[in-house]
Amino acid sequence: MWIRSVLWVVGLVAAASASSIPRTPDGRPDLQGTWDFAQLTPFERPGEFTGKDSITEEEAEDFAQKRIETTHKDRRDGGAAVDVERAYNDFWWDFGKRIAKQPSLVVDPPDGRVPPLTAEAQQRIADRRNHYDNPEERPLPERCILGFNSGPPMVPSAYNNNVQIVQTPGRIVIVNEMIHSARIVDLSGRAHMPKTMRFLTGDSIGRWEGDTLVVDTTNFSKEAGFRGATTNMHLVERFTRIDKDTLRYDFTVEDPATWTGPWSASIPMARSEERMFEYACHESNYALEGVLRGARYQEKPR
Repeated sequence: MWIRSVLWVVGLVAAASASSIPRTPDGRPDLQGTWDFAQLTPFERPGEFTGKDSITEEEAEDFAQKRIETTHKDRRDGGAAVDVERAYNDFWWDFGKRIAKQPSLVVDPPDGRVPPLTAEAQQRIADRRNHYDNPEERPLPERCILGFNSGPPMVPSAYNNNVQIVQTPGRIVIVNEMIHSARIVDLSGRAHMPKTMRFLTGDSIGRWEGDTLVVDTTNFSKEAGFRGATTNMHLVERFTRIDKDTLRYDFTVEDPATWTGPWSASIPMARSEERMFEYACHESNYALEGVLRGARYQEKPR
């Protein structure tokens, strides 16, 4: 459950004085601004950190340096095919330079690994893999509808790891740089919409628990929106302002049709003064036609 992920926050929150946390006129923590969630911290715990609930600063820095060296896109080893798969030069990627002193972003289960997929989910994903008969079946990020790191939930990815939060007493807007998806969190205390009403980013209901904003999201409209989850995924996010430059983002996902148990992640976000630019996703996607032509070619008898 989300409880373990919250434990990552407790020590930091206790250390921060109330005066160090900016507040809105109604006394709530001010979450507004642009936040950078790029992270070199591995999403799931690597083998070298097995059994560790925390790591030293030296271990974190060593891991970050190794990751930078092994993922550098301007390398030319491995042959032509590997070089092509690197896609872009390193200039176009932004994995960030920060690394948290935690062995993985996944903090629950205790081993830092996402629970296994259910047999149902494995079959569902296998049936969908490489089977695209029309453009509407292609993944949402490829069709420029939702970003692959914009969620919800939000997870670090290759670039555009920025989010802007706009806050009012009754609503909070979460704007992701990737494809500029905007999610409105309702703080009125209403119940979730009927299950017949579905949304690409779900129906997000927010509430304050002390100085933490809790966002409960259901009613997703698209299968496989997040790591193969179904439309019945239940997401709980927590936003905690640690100090003027740090926002701790925790989330817990639960979908019995996809994973064998719920799991949680905890991601530190850093305040950024950088501007968020338009994400000019590819209009008139000529490559999409090529993808479908390629699929039909692969289906021909050989």
